[in-house]
Amino acid sequence: MTTLTVTRIGHACQLIEIGDRRILTDPWFTQTATYYQGERVASQVADLGRIDAVVVSHEHYDHCDLDALVDGGFDLGVPLVGPGTVAAIARNKGFRDVRAIEAWEATAVGDVRVTAAPGKHGVHEITFVIQSGGRTVYFGGDSLRVPELDTIPERFGRIDLAILPTNGLCIRPMNLEQVVMDAEEAAELTAVLDPTVAVAQHYAFHSGRLGDQMITKGDQDPRHYADAVARLAPQVDVRLVLPGVPVTVR
Repeated sequence: MTTLTVTRIGHACQLIEIGDRRILTDPWFTQTATYYQGERVASQVADLGRIDAVVVSHEHYDHCDLDALVDGGFDLGVPLVGPGTVAAIARNKGFRDVRAIEAWEATAVGDVRVTAAPGKHGVHEITFVIQSGGRTVYFGGDSLRVPELDTIPERFGRIDLAILPTNGLCIRPMNLEQVVMDAEEAAELTAVLDPTVAVAQHYAFHSGRLGDQMITKGDQDPRHYADAVARLAPQVDVRLVLPGVPVTVR
């Protein structure tokens, strides 16, 4: 069976390795006055090694830190896949192989097939199903749970790995409007996807001391997700790992 490993670099930035193919998701390597990782970043851009494709769910800075890639000497010929909103930014930054796809559209990077799945967030977002070597990965970006995601197993078959956000981020100036699925919703989706392994992401992020009081509110404890999955889908192996720790799916 083709090997499958994921290493969380930080937040929703993951290095997914399927056989010898290496896919980087939602790059975020720097921080600003209102965007804090809340945890160490496991790798800098220059240390990533060969990357075969980059997938970007939406244009928010903490998922689309393309300036860090450019400044870090990243190969701008590597295919970058995302929605049209991201594609426009990537082309402007000098990326030369930009693939714009929307929900249920797909593109191939060598023997890796990347299909956009629906998403919903504060801005236009897609999520991804990544397939190669008989392996299937679902990457949830920082989407809310939307009903269309329940069709993924029917469309794509067995899911080996699901990577889901869990912090239920709410925006205080918008009357605490929720823009990311919370632990319970992520667990409900996990039960539907029924992956072999599930990895939590997008929980350590915060907006700084003042920003947390005035801008955002979120659940920073991924154990709430693990507890909910244990209740709703006890057969799923949930991994809560520090950045830099690889998770191998058997």
